Amino acid sequence: MPHQSTTPGRPSHGLPAPARVLAVGAHPDDVEYGAGGTLAKWAAAGSEIHTVICTDGSKGTWDPASDPLELASRRQAEQRDAMVALGGKADNVGFLGWLDGELTAGLRQRWQLTHWIRLCRPTVLLGHDPWRRYLIQTDHREAGFLLTDALVAAADHTYFPEMRLPPHRAEAMLLWDADEPDHVEDVDDHLDAKLAALLAHRSQYRNSMGIHPGTEESDTAAFRARITGKLARQAAGLGFGHGEAFKILRLTDPNEG
Repeated sequence: MPHQSTTPGRPSHGLPAPARVLAVGAHPDDVEYGAGGTLAKWAAAGSEIHTVICTDGSKGTWDPASDPLELASRRQAEQRDAMVALGGKADNVGFLGWLDGELTAGLRQRWQLTHWIRLCRPTVLLGHDPWRRYLIQTDHREAGFLLTDALVAAADHTYFPEMRLPPHRAEAMLLWDADEPDHVEDVDDHLDAKLAALLAHRSQYRNSMGIHPGTEESDTAAFRARITGKLARQAAGLGFGHGEAFKILRLTDPNEG
């Protein structure tokens, strides 16, 4: 079970390394932004880490001449490289394949993600917080609701019995980018792995990282400073330098928050 804070209002921290982890992102690179340091820390401690990406990432460019199919294929390869940078196996990455920008938390998508949860049997799930106020990135919102819907379905044998996989109940879920985070993971020793995983997404250098040809070294340094600065703010007052913040849901009963 998650470590419980003994100070009212103080975030919990130090979740024991789970046996298996499944992180679900809307797009390639979302997992690394939200939980890359945590996944690297748990992988180093022996956890088996998995990721599932819901969309093909084919709109992730500012270049109007870009071929969407070529970009989608490239982003899958980048996601596998990012997994290796975090200390996991390239084969432990799944893709639902829905069109970027058009994800919905529908029944077919729920079936797919339920299948992955039952197949991976994670102790801990991670994903987007769909209840974040003013979240205008629709794929992030839908991916978050898809995860919460699928964790309930995965735990109950009456959902999707044709799947012929036994139900699975995770112990906890961590949601990144929450308005009111109440759990922080110390990632001091895993900053380099998080940054390496993010930088594996080379197709995103210009449009999301601000890294440009000709000024790549300085731009990369600035990007690193932005990431580590955010992590430092999330760890403020907790006794360590850098942290990833989450809303934690303890899932002894998946119907209870």
